[in-house]
Amino acid sequence: MDMLLAIWKSETMTVPESLGVAVVGILIVLAELAFLAVFIIILSKLIGFFTSKKKGASQPDPIASPVPAGVPLPDTRSEGTLDLINVDEPTAAAIMAIVSNESGIPLNRLSFKSIKLLEDK
Repeated sequence: MDMLLAIWKSETMTVPESLGVAVVGILIVLAELAFLAVFIIILSKLIGFFTSKKKGASQPDPIASPVPAGVPLPDTRSEGTLDLINVDEPTAAAIMAIVSNESGIPLNRLSFKSIKLLEDK
């Protein structure tokens, strides 16, 4: 404590005194940043908890299940029709299979409107 009073009463600080003040300042800033990080994490968890409670777990994901929940779609039936524009059927089938595989949605749950060959420019 006497050292702090001596620092404030003197007109100049020595190098060790100025390093001490710098270290204390840096520690205060780091403590404040750590406090803010913890506060933000806790706040995001609380907001996530309350928003998930409002939505409810009963709502289906609109991308994953375009057919209403509880209505099974047979493996042999697909949704809608498909327009092929300058594309043969095997190529269209390969494209649809790739989309189904990459998205993780069963092929019979996807609804393709059209597949069009784009010309190279």
